[in-house]
Amino acid sequence: MIELLANVERTALSVWVRESPSLLAFPFILFLHTLGLAMLAGLNVGIDAWLLGRRKLPPFELPNLYRVMWLGFGINALSGVVLLAAYPTKALTNWVFFAKLLFIGIALWVLQQLKGELAVAGGTAERDVSARARRLAFASLLLWTATIFAGRLLAYTYHILLASEGL
Repeated sequence: MIELLANVERTALSVWVRESPSLLAFPFILFLHTLGLAMLAGLNVGIDAWLLGRRKLPPFELPNLYRVMWLGFGINALSGVVLLAAYPTKALTNWVFFAKLLFIGIALWVLQQLKGELAVAGGTAERDVSARARRLAFASLLLWTATIFAGRLLAYTYHILLASEGL
């Protein structure tokens, strides 16, 4: 396993992202990851806060907002894979990385559940915010907070930075 991780670390992409002085390498990829996070988690948190602060839902349509969130997810997934390629050992030997992925997976499931709940609440008349929608919104807030917290912890909780250093 360590040899496989070391091989990934030696790929041209990994070396370029990790060692290039170019602002288009690690800094730009990290920027893209943050942009995707803002598009996905930021908008999701906005919807959650909006739901938790209301008693009634006005008629609305959110399909464009969901498209932006899924675009953010795509940006995050691609930039995340590139960041993972730069430091695979750092991430794949750290339980916090797997916790982050679990939080993301559950948060995306909650997002889909909330989307379904809001579709039911859509229409032409004002409706009450359901208890289920409030629970989902609260769970979503907790999950995105945990995801971001875990992502930040990754910079401080690793035990092995590069497998190639130990070979």
